[in-house]
Amino acid sequence: MSLSAVETTLDVKLMIDGKQRDGSDGRTLSVLNPATEETIGIVAHAAASDIDEAAWAADKAFRSWRTTTAYERCKLLRAAAALLRERMGRIAPLLTLEQGKPLSEAEAEIRGSADFIDWLAEEGRRTYGVVVPGQLPNVRQITFREPIGPVATFTPWNFPINAVVRKVAAALAAGCTVVAKGNEETPASGAEVIQAFVDAGVPGGVVNLVYGDPAEISSSLIRHPAIRKLSFTGSTAVGKHLASLCGAHMKRTSMELGGHAPVIVTNDADIPNAIRLLSFQKYRAAGQICISPTRFLIQEEVYGAFLDGFVESARAIKVGNGFDPQTKMGPLANGRRVHALEEMVSDAVQRGAELEAGGHRIGKKGFFFEPTVIANVPATARVMNEEPFGPLAVVNSFATLDEAIEEANRLPYGLAAYAHTGSLKTAQELMARVEAGMLTLNQNGLSFPEVTFGGVKDSGYGSEGGPEAIEPYLVNRFVSLG
Repeated sequence: MSLSAVETTLDVKLMIDGKQRDGSDGRTLSVLNPATEETIGIVAHAAASDIDEAAWAADKAFRSWRTTTAYERCKLLRAAAALLRERMGRIAPLLTLEQGKPLSEAEAEIRGSADFIDWLAEEGRRTYGVVVPGQLPNVRQITFREPIGPVATFTPWNFPINAVVRKVAAALAAGCTVVAKGNEETPASGAEVIQAFVDAGVPGGVVNLVYGDPAEISSSLIRHPAIRKLSFTGSTAVGKHLASLCGAHMKRTSMELGGHAPVIVTNDADIPNAIRLLSFQKYRAAGQICISPTRFLIQEEVYGAFLDGFVESARAIKVGNGFDPQTKMGPLANGRRVHALEEMVSDAVQRGAELEAGGHRIGKKGFFFEPTVIANVPATARVMNEEPFGPLAVVNSFATLDEAIEEANRLPYGLAAYAHTGSLKTAQELMARVEAGMLTLNQNGLSFPEVTFGGVKDSGYGSEGGPEAIEPYLVNRFVSLG
């Protein structure tokens, strides 16, 4: 679909108790196209009364939704997944328009999100309990799991469809109701997800959507008596702050936070294959992914070959508007990311790093940035310690595997890690010693519906995939019957 075929005047509403509406005080926020820096529409700004109303709507709806059978909830969720697939031709251009990623990536996000809904819908039918043998005759001890209650969800701008789906579909499948705080920079595509659930037949109030001031919404929902759980995806700093607020109000939390993913490539790895796979994963979504590989640690014997091939691959990437079929990498989300990357590159070079490719903004209109590679970067550089969240790869060498693992584990983050090796022994050692919630070896094998997705250390807790994805939205209860 061409840019001219896309509706470019967005007017995104709140969704409260099954109805689309403006904020009660009429405030709105502007939405920008990151490829042109032009205003493409508005999104409604929720007032305090709107946030309160959404929470109470979720509370009221929970009383009946929790008793809806898992089989009926499964049918409704699968119908929502089917609607997403049917509407991909309209939703994908909206995602490209407001987020910037190439249209092919937008379509892939929608297809993957629909698959997530299907998986979670089926997992909701498998929230089994347990019969525990008693210590006395004729005693039956039973544990069973129930939905925790209304849930508040907070999602980022980089995957405004998939991030919403992971949380909302899991909560609904478990029997919870939701107040979703959408992202104000990419509101239209996230709103389409919520509309798909409503159009599929999910009753009013079961899923609600608000936009506005993030701090106001988060503090209001966390302290609200109707909300029983928070699920957040975002930076580690914000996640820690929200977790502390939840602790003060005894609200359960799931946290999918930042990362700084290490990559370990050993001498016996298939270097061309490693370059191909890692280049794709690094520059997908312009590197604005929490699991994007960032610190490339390459063993000395193959360091030169890997660096040369990776630089060549980075330079070959066509950067441009996501509606251009030739584009492989779109713009950054906003001007803040451009400035942050410029500062990181400058800091690294000043400390002795070598700029091998990119490192600069492209043009003066749109938030485009060159696919960038810097080499021989000292550990004191900012980019070695702060998540770059952009198309910036650090490539350093190592001598021994112990040295590489030490660097991989040096930071407090532990979300994703990558490795390429031809040795089963090395692979097993990496599995045992690398401190990450997810490790993929010789492939890009992360973020599928059927596998766990989550981090350790400062990268959060809880899973948003696999058989464990429903668990955070359930509470265990016990009955002893004599």
